Amino acid sequence: MNGDKNLGSMLLAYRDELDAELTNILDYWINNTQDKKEGGFLGRIDNGNRSIPGSPKGSVLNARILWTFSAAYNFNVKPGYLDIADRAYRYIVDHIIDKTYGGVYWSVDHAGNELDGKKQVYASAFTIYALSEYYKASKKQDALGKAIELFRLLVDKSFDWAKTGYFEAFAEDWQPIADLRLSAKDANEKKTMNTHLHVIEGYTNLYRVWPDKTLRSHIILLLNNFTDHFIDEKKGHLNLFFDENWSLRSTLISYGHDIEAAWLLLDSAEIINDAALIEKLRACAIKISEAVMEGLDNDGGLWYEYEPAADYLVKEKHWWVQAEAMVGFFHTWQITGNSKYLQLSTGVWEFVKNKILDKANGEWLWGIYEDGSPMAAEDKVGIWKCPYHNSRACITIVNRINSQMPLIASENIL
Repeated sequence: MNGDKNLGSMLLAYRDELDAELTNILDYWINNTQDKKEGGFLGRIDNGNRSIPGSPKGSVLNARILWTFSAAYNFNVKPGYLDIADRAYRYIVDHIIDKTYGGVYWSVDHAGNELDGKKQVYASAFTIYALSEYYKASKKQDALGKAIELFRLLVDKSFDWAKTGYFEAFAEDWQPIADLRLSAKDANEKKTMNTHLHVIEGYTNLYRVWPDKTLRSHIILLLNNFTDHFIDEKKGHLNLFFDENWSLRSTLISYGHDIEAAWLLLDSAEIINDAALIEKLRACAIKISEAVMEGLDNDGGLWYEYEPAADYLVKEKHWWVQAEAMVGFFHTWQITGNSKYLQLSTGVWEFVKNKILDKANGEWLWGIYEDGSPMAAEDKVGIWKCPYHNSRACITIVNRINSQMPLIASENIL
């Protein structure tokens, strides 16, 4: 009984801290990132909290802002949150969506003009994710319609009807392109785990508001792609890069993507209510969580990635990896009841409070190096530095703890 009370108190403290941190994150973006001159949001703010004039504006950044403030409004109905979501939606519709060829541009310039028209499937997936959440918040049918259009476009242009899965990228007009890479550090391969993870994320969020049979069938195909190809059942890690024939092209391990997939995939299976996939992905979530523990440092933080072929561990600790670890380990505690996973989740949060929160300027630092120094050359806001991972961690864990409240009240958690 006493153990139940202690656990209940710990969960409530964790909830209250993350609830407060969510407000801090959202306030930062409201107060620092709106572009009052050109519209939308600033393209880049550096680690010293200085806006960099003339910076391009990424489709992923804008989609993640739209998702964040839509989700924040769905979590806590504050008109100011919906105002920011409205601003993001208008900018995406006016500047990011390609009205000629469909899909979204990779980036526009500071004034909102097309800069890079490359069709990265990853970016369209995030736009589906964001539009679906915005529809839930705003009830605007036009937003839902655009999300459905993007889903159908990806199936038409990117889906591999011969071997399943989605091809990585295309030229502006959806013709084949030589350079498929999402970023300079990625392998130039036709099918990647990262893009597939976020396609399923977008599709699942769309299914929440539009439970279409064809959409459900594509979610099932994606989940099977993970169980058949991306998840290494022996090692518990995810395989990252494949060619068009599902031949593995990399041995790299990404700890953040591992733990993110552990909870997102099971979440997708539960939302479409597929009993067989739920059972399979529940077992996978536990195995992946165990494997990810290899990347935990003694301070509670999670390292970035490991290359087994060279026995090289990148001992940087990036903000988004920590956010996903908080959710992933919490999720594994929920499905197993094993308190070690809850301790890992709260341990990562303690690390974030000590090393990642920017207590002077707000928001989270990009990360720290092995020696503990901040990665000062990286952005606070940018093409990749967005409010989605950390705000989602706060919203998800607070919601999950709130769902435990009846058990906490009755002291029957364990």
